Amino acid sequence: MKFLPVQLMVVAIFIIATINKIYAQNINGRVIDEKDTPISQVAVLRDSKIIATTDENGVFIIEEIVKLPFKIELQHPSYSSRKFIVSSDNSVFQLSVLEGTQLLNEVIISSTYQKQSRIIIPSSRITAVKLDQYSPVDLVSAINETPGVYIQSGALNTNRIVIRGVGSRTLYGTNKIRAYFNGIPITNGTGATAIDAYNSEDILDMEIVKGPKATQYGTNLGGTLLLNSKQASAGETYLKSSNTFGSYGLMKNSVSVATAANNSTFNLNYDHMVFDGFRDNSRYERSTVFLNSTYSFDEKNEVGVLFNYIDYNAQIPSSISKTAFEEDPTQAAYTWGASQGYEDNKQLLAGITYTHLFSENFSNTTAVYYNYLDHYEPRPFNILDEFTNGYGMRTLFAKDFNFWDTEASLSFGGEFYKDQYNWKTKENLYEDNEGGGSLEGSLLSDNIENRNNLNVFATITVPVTGKLKAQLGVNINKTNYDFKDVLNSGMNNKDADRNFDPIFAPNLNVLYQLTPNMKAYVNVSRGFNYPSIEETLTPEGVINPELGPETGFNYEIGSEVFAFNRALHLQFSAYLLDINNLLVAERVGDDQYIGRNAGKTEHKGMELAISYTHKIMDGWSISPYVNAEISQNRFIDFVDRTTDYSGNDLTGVPNNKMNGGVRFELKNFSFNANVLHIGDMPLNDANTLYSDAYTIFNSQFSYKNYITDQLSIGVNVGINNFTDQAYASSILINAVGFGGAEPRYYYPGMPRNWFGGVKIRYSL
Repeated sequence: MKFLPVQLMVVAIFIIATINKIYAQNINGRVIDEKDTPISQVAVLRDSKIIATTDENGVFIIEEIVKLPFKIELQHPSYSSRKFIVSSDNSVFQLSVLEGTQLLNEVIISSTYQKQSRIIIPSSRITAVKLDQYSPVDLVSAINETPGVYIQSGALNTNRIVIRGVGSRTLYGTNKIRAYFNGIPITNGTGATAIDAYNSEDILDMEIVKGPKATQYGTNLGGTLLLNSKQASAGETYLKSSNTFGSYGLMKNSVSVATAANNSTFNLNYDHMVFDGFRDNSRYERSTVFLNSTYSFDEKNEVGVLFNYIDYNAQIPSSISKTAFEEDPTQAAYTWGASQGYEDNKQLLAGITYTHLFSENFSNTTAVYYNYLDHYEPRPFNILDEFTNGYGMRTLFAKDFNFWDTEASLSFGGEFYKDQYNWKTKENLYEDNEGGGSLEGSLLSDNIENRNNLNVFATITVPVTGKLKAQLGVNINKTNYDFKDVLNSGMNNKDADRNFDPIFAPNLNVLYQLTPNMKAYVNVSRGFNYPSIEETLTPEGVINPELGPETGFNYEIGSEVFAFNRALHLQFSAYLLDINNLLVAERVGDDQYIGRNAGKTEHKGMELAISYTHKIMDGWSISPYVNAEISQNRFIDFVDRTTDYSGNDLTGVPNNKMNGGVRFELKNFSFNANVLHIGDMPLNDANTLYSDAYTIFNSQFSYKNYITDQLSIGVNVGINNFTDQAYASSILINAVGFGGAEPRYYYPGMPRNWFGGVKIRYSL
C-alpha cells in the first residue's frame, strides 16, 4: 500500500496558493430550505453574474470583492429566487420551494441539459450525502436503496445492475443500461458498463432513470445512469485527504485538490485502495487519477476537460456450489483457485467539452472523447488478452421558447461511438505449472471487432395548461458490427459483419400538477438492447445472422406527494414492461456461452419511496425512510429447445425488495442505520431451485467539526452486516456442473465487517 507522502500534500498546498488569487478574505454562506435541509447547486449572483454555487452541504464561498454589506441573489430551478444583504451578521439563507405551477428559467441552460436527464417526471437521485453514509468502497449499497434497482455483487469488480428485472440474465457485468460520466458516455460498443471502476468519493450525484425514458441518453430497456463529479464552488480552494481502514486488509487513501477562481475550475484527485478480500484468491488493488477542469473564455463560451485513469488488479474467486457455500464460503472455486485466476485492467477515459451560448435561451454543448481498455484475464479454460480503442462525439442543442405565453423547451442532437476491440485467447497450462498458477500456451483465437453505434435524438417539452405538461421524445439508433478472424484463413476463416436495422424509439411523458404539493404522471416509451458480438457467435465462432435485438414497450404511472410543510416526501409508481426477442445465454462449455432470442417476458411491479425529516430542535433531527418494491417478472413465451418455460418466473430476479433506515443528527454528530431485505429468486429457468431470501443490517457513526475557519476534520466508523448473515450477494443463473461436479450458483456475500476513517479538509 503506497500513500501519498505528507511532503506532496504540502507542495500541493503551496502550488495552489501561489497560482491562484486567493489572498482576499473569503465570505462563507449556507443555503437551506424550510426544513433546514441544505440545498446544493444554488447559483449565487451579484449584479446578474454568477459568483458562486453551493456544494452538496449547501455551502458557498465568495471572494470579498466589495466591502460588506452587499447584495446577492440566490437562484435554483426548484426554489423561489430571493435577494439578500450579505453582512458580517448573517451566514445562513433560506429559500422557499416553488409551487408546481410556477416556472423559473434555468441559470445555466447548457450544464443542466448536458448532465441531467431533463425528463419532466420524477427520477431517482443518489447524492454525495447519501454516499457518505456508507463505506467509501461501497457504491453498491447506496444504489441498492433505490426501489426498482438491484445490484448483484459477486466481488468489487463483479457487479450486475438489474433495473426492473432487465439485466438479470446477463451472466457477468452489466449491459442493459447506458451510463454517462459528466455527460460523456462510459458504456462501450457492446453496451457493457462498469461503474464499479469509478471512485465513489469523486461523485457528486447519480441520477437513475428506470426504463427507456431518457431519450437524449439512449433508450436501453434497463434505463440510464448519469454520474456527475464533485468540483469546487466559485471562489473556493481546498485540499482534502481521506483515509479509510477496515476488515480483511481494507486500506484506502484519497487526496483531492480543487479550486474555482474567476473563470476557471480545477479538480484533481488521486485514490489508491487495497482489499485482501474475505475469500481465497480475492485480493483487489486499484489506483485512480481523476482530473476535471473548466475554463470560461467569456459569458458565452466554456471549455471543459475530463481525464480519468484507472489501474487495477483483481483476483477472481468465482462462484461456488451450494455445498461449498454452506460449508466454507471463504473458498474460491477449485479451478479458479488452482489457476490463480485474475483480471488486470488499465482503463482511460478522456474528453473535451465545449459549450457555446448563442443567446440566453439557446445553447450547444459538444464533447469529443476517447477511451482505452487493456484487459488481461487468465481463466481456467483459457487466457483472454484484449485491448479496446474507442472514440466518439456527442452534440446537444437546447432551446427555450415561448409557447402560448408560457415557457417550452426543445433539445436535439446526436451521439456517435466507434470502438475497435482486439482479443486473443490462449491455452492456460496451469495444471502443468506445478502450483504456479496460470501459464500461457498456444494461441487459440485472434480476432478484431469494429463496432459502430449512432444515436440521433430530439425532445420537446410543452405546457398544455397551467398544470398539465407534456414531453415528447424520439431516439433513432443504428448499430453494426464487423468481425475479423486474424488467426484462420481460407475455408476456416470466419470473417463476418452484422448490420442491424435502425430502431425507432419514441417516448411520451405527461405530468399533471394536482396541487402545489402533489403531482401525477404517465409514461409510454419504447426501448431496445442489442446483443454483444460474442452473443451473436455460434459455438463454431461464426456470426449468427438470425440473432436480433431485444425490443419492448414501457408503460408507467406514478405520483409524487409532499406533506407537513414538505417534511414528508412520498413517491409511488406502477409499471408494465413487455420485452420481445429476449436474449438468453446458452451454456456450451465451462463458463462459455452463446446468445439466442428466446421469446417474450413481462415485467410489472409497484415501487414506493417514503422519507420524512423531523427537526426536534436546533441542530437535532431524525430522518427515517423506506424504499420498497413488489414485482412479478415472468416468461410469457419461452421455449428453450424442447422445454417450455412459459409462465415461469424470470430467472435471477427477486419479487420483493425492501430498504429502510433512519438518520439521526445531533449538532456535529450523525448516526445512520440501514436494513436491506432481498426476497428469494429462481436460480434456473425451470424454477426448481431458488436462492434463500436474506436481510442484512448496516450502521455508521460520524463526527465532523471545524477546527478553524479553514480546517475541518471528520471521523467515521461503521459496521456492515452486523448480524453476520450468510447470504448470496450474487448468483449465476442456470449453472451446469461438468464432469460430475456440482453446479456453481453462489457468490457469497461479505460476512460481518467494519470500516473507519478520517477526512481532513483545508480551505485556502
